[in-house]
Amino acid sequence: MTVRMQTEFVSASRPRILSRYQIALILLFFVTLPLVNPWVRGDGVGYYAYARSLLIEHKFDFTQDWLRANASFRMDRIDADGQIDPSQYTSTRHLDNHFSIGPAILWSPFLIAAHAGVLIADRLGAHVPPDGFSRPYMLAVSFGTALYGFLAVAISFVLARRFVPESWAFVATIGIWFGSSLPAYMYFDPSWSHAQSASTVALFVWYWLRTHGQRTIAQWAILGAIGGLMIDVYYVTATLILLPIIESLAVYWEAVRSKPRTNAGPWIAGNAVFSVVLIAVFFPTLLVKKIIYGSFINFGYTEHWYWNSPAFFKVCFSADHGLFTWTPILVLAVLGLFALRARDRAFASYLIAVFVLYLYVMGCYENWHGVSSYGSRFFVSLTALFVVGLAALFDWCWRKWNPRRVRPFVFGATAVLVLWNLGLIFQWGMHLVPTRGPISWRDAAYNQVTVVPQEAASAMKAYFTRRSNLMQRIERTDVNELKSRDQRQGQQHEGRSDE
Repeated sequence: MTVRMQTEFVSASRPRILSRYQIALILLFFVTLPLVNPWVRGDGVGYYAYARSLLIEHKFDFTQDWLRANASFRMDRIDADGQIDPSQYTSTRHLDNHFSIGPAILWSPFLIAAHAGVLIADRLGAHVPPDGFSRPYMLAVSFGTALYGFLAVAISFVLARRFVPESWAFVATIGIWFGSSLPAYMYFDPSWSHAQSASTVALFVWYWLRTHGQRTIAQWAILGAIGGLMIDVYYVTATLILLPIIESLAVYWEAVRSKPRTNAGPWIAGNAVFSVVLIAVFFPTLLVKKIIYGSFINFGYTEHWYWNSPAFFKVCFSADHGLFTWTPILVLAVLGLFALRARDRAFASYLIAVFVLYLYVMGCYENWHGVSSYGSRFFVSLTALFVVGLAALFDWCWRKWNPRRVRPFVFGATAVLVLWNLGLIFQWGMHLVPTRGPISWRDAAYNQVTVVPQEAASAMKAYFTRRSNLMQRIERTDVNELKSRDQRQGQQHEGRSDE
């Protein structure tokens, strides 16, 4: 009744134990845990405020979050007297927090455990402030994000090995894990939503594929729950709902064409259950928007969407956080989605359709560049698609060309792209390149060869031994850049006014 997807590398008799590659991924996760940076800054202030205010104050009062936020976040929100600017309040007298509540939902188990530990420690005389800002809470949030980021790559590996040998799935997983924008938001800025989004998308794609073509009502409900949580975390991932939509439309079309006509009733019921559960799980987002903005459909964003003129080329190739220019390994990953057609034409077509739709939506967004972003951070959500695509490309090259030559070439190319990416993340984090706006690739390349090798060792030493001082220095640099930008914009405005 449906197009059957190939899964030739899946075996019903596969032992239910971890493979050596999965063990290696787990070990790598624990080895890299010290890289996690326990702080809340920027957009993360808004995401974290939901969890802290409910856990500590039992209401949506973000006052302390705004007042104690990092300097660059406070700049346009706090006046000269240290008070919150009246323009920051909505019609319901809540602070304008347009960020999604999904990350707070995912952090809640870690924060509840941390809060319980702090309260117990306080009773024992430790005197750790149970205010949501002390270090145990920051550690809980950062570890939670790192774990969700790891789940994203682990699930992606499981997805990829359905179609290619585990060795290629492993190399592709490592390549995307450290060659994309994911490390910046899994380790350096863990209070943002991107690593969590990557994990929910990976789970949604994995479960959709696992139950593809033979989904029970209960499985439709589970898929709807995952989908609702996925959109709670990151709204634009609603584009992934295209997967069950296309799947269902194919079933309905086949039911109409077949003679005698097949019964599509179970699919109609399944679609209904999926939709109801998805909306129910997404309802916390709608309720929060009602509380803050007075309307279920007012999400608080003021940016425009230009649906008739998507900036496809800029999103992909701009020096202003272009997807492929900043993280070139993703060029190979997207090409690999087409190579996947040799293994499974239907599944590859599904993933290509999702990527194109996602690219279109982000291209229509006014701030397609992500403002302050490492690479095109919006696409971190599609980590699973990129891992599968890159693994498929490696497998295709291995089957088409001389295997003895392909293997060292693949390993070498992946290593070079990963090292380039980690060097560029270092430049971005240390403000060796602008964090906002386009960068000079000439300067970036020069830094990669000369500056990064010289400064990386001392910076990493400071990161592990004097991290607080290093973060304060980075924050001061960021504030100075923002002030300089605002000053330039003011001068340009005055110049136009004089004309």
